Amino acid sequence: MKNIRQSNVNTHKDAWVEINLESLAQNIIEIKKGIPSNKKFLGIVKADAYGHGAQMIAQTMLASGVDMFGVSSVDEGLDLRNVKIKAPILVVGAIPTWAVETAAKNDIAFSIFNQEHLNACKDVYERTGIKPKVHVKIDTGMNRIGVRSEDALDYISIVKKSDYVSFEGVFTHLASAEDPVETEKQINKWNYVIDNIDTTGLLIHIQNTVATFAYDIKSNMVRVGISIYGLYPELPSKVNYKPKLKQIIGLKGRITNIHEVKTGEGVSYSHKFVAYEPTRVATIPIGYADGVSRGLSGKIYGILNGQKIHQIGNITMDQMMFDVGDVKANVGDVITLLNDTNLPLDNWAEILHTINYELTCRLKVRLPRVYVR
Repeated sequence: MKNIRQSNVNTHKDAWVEINLESLAQNIIEIKKGIPSNKKFLGIVKADAYGHGAQMIAQTMLASGVDMFGVSSVDEGLDLRNVKIKAPILVVGAIPTWAVETAAKNDIAFSIFNQEHLNACKDVYERTGIKPKVHVKIDTGMNRIGVRSEDALDYISIVKKSDYVSFEGVFTHLASAEDPVETEKQINKWNYVIDNIDTTGLLIHIQNTVATFAYDIKSNMVRVGISIYGLYPELPSKVNYKPKLKQIIGLKGRITNIHEVKTGEGVSYSHKFVAYEPTRVATIPIGYADGVSRGLSGKIYGILNGQKIHQIGNITMDQMMFDVGDVKANVGDVITLLNDTNLPLDNWAEILHTINYELTCRLKVRLPRVYVR
């Protein structure tokens, strides 16, 4: 029998996202098999753990070997602190200077890469006596945020002399980890910086999920994101190892209505589907406002009572329809749209010409999450 926990959200809806915590734990264990034992493991839980629910899964992640959490904002760090997560937290993105004090008071480390950040840290220390915890972000080619690699040595020297911060780490982000040629350019810039500073006591991290699987790079911590949740990013042709993963996210909805459709009758807006013979149509309360793109209309399947059924007609804001003419179906029966076996999320990503990361984030919009083990 499954152990089930519900997240603290409105569940007055016959549709839900299902998160398998056992698979989550197993994914982390599998990933760690390929990581040197002397490297720490930072688990990325930004965007509410890619839509999986950071507050609910953090304890499982810690119990499975995650040492630290990566978030995208101070608010996301506070969400974890609010549920008594005491593990180290790093904001891997940029934070506004006015948020430095909140981060410091809540023991949340953050990225710095300019003088304004240091000025804000000094101001907070002088007013509160708390030294903000910081990681210097180096831009080695992503051209998003960070101190440019050619200026990094001077900036790090200033940070080291600043007695009003707790200098914890140095990191960068790979722009094209799936491309060994482009990645080598960034690694060379990274090595130049790391080889010319004293890294004693610092967390040194460059390896994202792809790089964790594919490259040996000077670092003492890896940052793993999407594969924790059982999904693979785009990988280069050659990797050091590829862990066996299980998609932890599922999507289900109960049938709210079944009705007969006659030959020639259309279904849903614009009648993109027209019945060529009499059939039955089942409706479930999941639509594009729940994160299931309208672009999937008529291109996806569900599982009902062990049988595959075709989604028909345009997906609407709150509902979608399935052809159940050849399947035993009753109001209240569950249709599964996503699972870890024959209904993978990657199928949807391929149809929509996007990445699986984006789709998991969409599903957090308003669907309740149920956690099973």
